[in-house]
Amino acid sequence: MAIWSDPPTTSVPNSRAAREAAFDAGLRSYMLSVYNYMISGVLLTGIVALLFSNGGVNSPAAHLFMAGGILPFIVMLAPLGVVMWLSFGINRISEGTAKALFWAYAALMGVSLSTILLVYTGGSVAQAFFATAASFAGLSLYGYTTNRSLSGLGTFLIMGVVGLIVAMLINMFLHSTGLDLAISGIGVLLFAGLTAYDTQRIKSGYFAYGGTAVAGKTAIMGALQLYLDFINLFLFLLRFMGNRR
Repeated sequence: MAIWSDPPTTSVPNSRAAREAAFDAGLRSYMLSVYNYMISGVLLTGIVALLFSNGGVNSPAAHLFMAGGILPFIVMLAPLGVVMWLSFGINRISEGTAKALFWAYAALMGVSLSTILLVYTGGSVAQAFFATAASFAGLSLYGYTTNRSLSGLGTFLIMGVVGLIVAMLINMFLHSTGLDLAISGIGVLLFAGLTAYDTQRIKSGYFAYGGTAVAGKTAIMGALQLYLDFINLFLFLLRFMGNRR
């Protein structure tokens, strides 16, 4: 029979170790939700793109973008409007609205990108997609596990993206094949670096928002950023290595 003065038979867990274990579990759960949103968004984009491009020249995508008028421009600019609404209004909208906007953005991107399946061969698209998936996984894992701060690299990469956009606008008038190839190669490098940088930044954000009421919305915004990195990496890889029909 136990006596009240007997010493406890079980050891009291170390409170610091318990807090660290709880934090690590929360971080893993948070990052898993980010990746789940991001992967689901990519899959939704791919499914919508396949549906709209099914039928080749007789597909909805072909009729939509060959019809002329203002409708093709609305389709192309609609994703930009949604992502701006989500980015600038994230503090005012609910988590449910943020999710709905994310799915809407992914679907609209599928419509907008459906024409690439008409321009490039199916083999090229598949090759670029799997190369992007493998590269993204490795780069994101590096960003998650490295102890080296990538904050300085992020500033350089963002400036590089701005320069890349300017070069693309200039080449719309020059139509230079060499410049187009250079843009594609630089774009691959920039978004490869941004994948690692954004992953580390999203992980660091958990220190500030983990366990708070806004953690769900920050996970969606993190997923959106990784989604954009993936899609842009895919598009520049496709431009760089893809075969046109």
